[in-house]
Amino acid sequence: MAGTDEMDAPPRRGRKRIVLGALVLVAVVAAGGIAVAVIGHDGKPEATGAGNAPVATTSVVKTDLSDTRSLQGTLGYGTERSVRGAGTGLVTRLPKAGATVVRGKPLYWVDDRPVPAFVGDTPLFRKLDQVGVRGRDVTVVANNLRALGYSIGYMPPQTPVAGKPSVPGDVFTASLKSALKQWQVAAGLQPTGTLDIGQVVVLSGPARVASVKAQLGDPVAEELITVTPTAKVVTVPVDATDVGTIRLKARASITLPSGKKIAGQVTAIGRTVQEVTDGSGQTAAQLNITVTPRKAADVKALDAAGVEVTFTSQVRRGVLAVPVGALLALREGGYALQLPDGKLVAAETGMFVRGMVEVTGKGVTEGLKVVTSS
Repeated sequence: MAGTDEMDAPPRRGRKRIVLGALVLVAVVAAGGIAVAVIGHDGKPEATGAGNAPVATTSVVKTDLSDTRSLQGTLGYGTERSVRGAGTGLVTRLPKAGATVVRGKPLYWVDDRPVPAFVGDTPLFRKLDQVGVRGRDVTVVANNLRALGYSIGYMPPQTPVAGKPSVPGDVFTASLKSALKQWQVAAGLQPTGTLDIGQVVVLSGPARVASVKAQLGDPVAEELITVTPTAKVVTVPVDATDVGTIRLKARASITLPSGKKIAGQVTAIGRTVQEVTDGSGQTAAQLNITVTPRKAADVKALDAAGVEVTFTSQVRRGVLAVPVGALLALREGGYALQLPDGKLVAAETGMFVRGMVEVTGKGVTEGLKVVTSS
C-alpha cells in the first residue's frame, strides 16, 4: 500500500520463484474460505494460482447494518409473588386463579370479613387509630383513599425538630380518619376510622391471581395466593456474560407461534443470577430479561407460549458494505479491496455483522466491483 490508494494490475501468469524478504503475504479469513493476496517488493500484487483463473466479484452496496441476536423466551404474566395473610382468624373465602385484583375491593375473607387490597410499598405493621402518628404506612392509606376518590384533606409536611430524628411518611390526621371511615362504609367494613394489622393487604402494584395456595379453614397468617402483574410479558433467560449487550428500554421484535412479528421493549433486566444446567451437564449463569409487547392486543389471545425475541444492539444506517470475503487484511496493517483488474483500493472497516463489513475510504463508492472469495 505504501501510502497509495491503488496499485498497478498484477501480471496474469503465475511465478514459480519466490523472492524471500521481498514478498508480503496478506490474508483474511472469510466465511467459506480464505482470501489471499501476495504483495511484491515493488508494491504490486502477485498471482498465487494458475493464470487466467476466473474470479468471483461483488459490488459495494449502500445498506443498513444491524447487530442482532435472537433468543428463546416465554410469554406469560411474569414472575409470581407470594401473598401472605396477617393477623388472626381462619380463611373463609378465596379468589379464583386468573382473577384481577382491584384496589379497594376484597381479595379474600377471614372469619367472613372481607380483606380489601391496597397498593403501596409498605404493609400495615401497626394499628392506626391515633390522630397524629406519622409513618409510611399512613402514606399508603392516604394514597389509596385519594386514588379511590376520597378527600383526605390537608396533609401537613414534617417539621424538623432539633435533636430528634425525622420520621418518613405522612401524618394520620382527623380528615384522613374521616375519609377512612367513609371508605369503610362503602366497602362493607365496620366504620371505625381505624385500621389494624391484617384488615387490608398491601400489594406492590396492579396484579392478577396466579394460583391459590391455601384452603378454606386455614389460618390466615400463611401463604394464601400468588400474584403476577396484569400485563403480559416475555421472560428471556440470557447468559450473564451477554446481558451487557442488552439495554433497558431497547426495542425488540417478538415472533409469536403463528409466525407474526410484533414490537416489544426491554422493561426489566434481572439482578438475580440463576445457575442453569443444559442437557450435556454444562452449567451457565443466567439472568432474566423482561420484554413487554408494545400493544397488549397483539397477545390478547395467548396466556402462555414459547416465542422468539430478537434484540438489536447497534444499527448503522446508509453505510457502504461488502461481504467479508472481499476484504484483504494487510500484514503491515490496514485493509484493502481488490478490483477485477488486480488493483487494490485502501479501505477502513466499521461494523462486522452476518458476513458483511462496513467499508470506507478514498475510491470506495457504491456499485464498485471488487473481487470476493465468498
